[in-house]
Amino acid sequence: MSDHDHGHDQGHAHDTGHGGGGHAGHSHGVSADADRRWLALALTLITAFMAIEVVVGIVARSLALISDAAHMLTDAASIVLALVAMRLAARPAKGGFTYGLKRAEILSAQANGLTLLLLGAWLAYEAVRRLISPPEVAGGLMLATALAGIVVNVAATWCLSRANRSSLNVEGAYQHILNDLFAFIGTAVAAGIIVVTGFARADAIATLVVVALMVKAGYGLLRESGRIFLEAAPADVDPDALGDELVAEPKVVEVHDLHVWQITSGQAALSAHILVEPGGDCHAVRRDLEELLRHDHGITHTTLQVDHAAAVLLDGPLPGDRDLLPLDDDGHCEEAHGPVHRDEPHEH
Repeated sequence: MSDHDHGHDQGHAHDTGHGGGGHAGHSHGVSADADRRWLALALTLITAFMAIEVVVGIVARSLALISDAAHMLTDAASIVLALVAMRLAARPAKGGFTYGLKRAEILSAQANGLTLLLLGAWLAYEAVRRLISPPEVAGGLMLATALAGIVVNVAATWCLSRANRSSLNVEGAYQHILNDLFAFIGTAVAAGIIVVTGFARADAIATLVVVALMVKAGYGLLRESGRIFLEAAPADVDPDALGDELVAEPKVVEVHDLHVWQITSGQAALSAHILVEPGGDCHAVRRDLEELLRHDHGITHTTLQVDHAAAVLLDGPLPGDRDLLPLDDDGHCEEAHGPVHRDEPHEH
């Protein structure tokens, strides 16, 4: 990513912008609006009920209840990690951590996702084993616990819905608990079947439903956090379409070295090299592009290097402009990263 700001108005103007609105009015990752009290209350509810459920699951010999408790353990862990990530993300950027510790929440999201998948694999193995040779299950005790679990999960889901869900961790915890609510409903149905019909395999079948929910949630967390670690564009941003939109602006001749990525969940960043037509106002073009990115795409952390196309070709780069060396005959970097966007038909 290039981040120059030469600040001269010579024949070839370099203009890199965090701009007038570059940092104002946007939150970096987990914001202060994510109310820690709601998370702490949800954590207390989940932890207390999880301990009770493990004991009841062992007494009732219900794998479905134990699998629900295991899922609740990952819920509790995700909330704890979210709380820790909030504190880390609030620390100012300094030293070698130029973005601060914004990605602490992404590390915890990866840990949560991996834990869900590993627990899911173990529970799936146990469920299949019980399908083959089902033990006796205390259906009545299982049903009462599952119904209590539904009440606790409704309360915990409501608590998390009150917190700021722009964080990948908070949203992940919210989805976990919501999935847990569905899992408890499935467990209650299985318990009802056992009480009415004595069909003990319903316990293992309900466990497999829980496993499916765990795998879905775990895969989603790994996929989303993996995209951030791999510097992929946000899921709702098409870089090619965005490049075409930028180059269609007045006086813009070419856009290349366009990069869009996420510093952390909910905080996108963008950098690009912009060439404007001879005589165009580089500062005005930069301000217009920053406003377009802010207003239409919600991208406020921008670094735009703006040059006069003709000046680059005729005068060559300034001594400090290593990113511009060498230039090809069209005036852009010889080894541009990604497609070159011009206001004409071009390949993506």
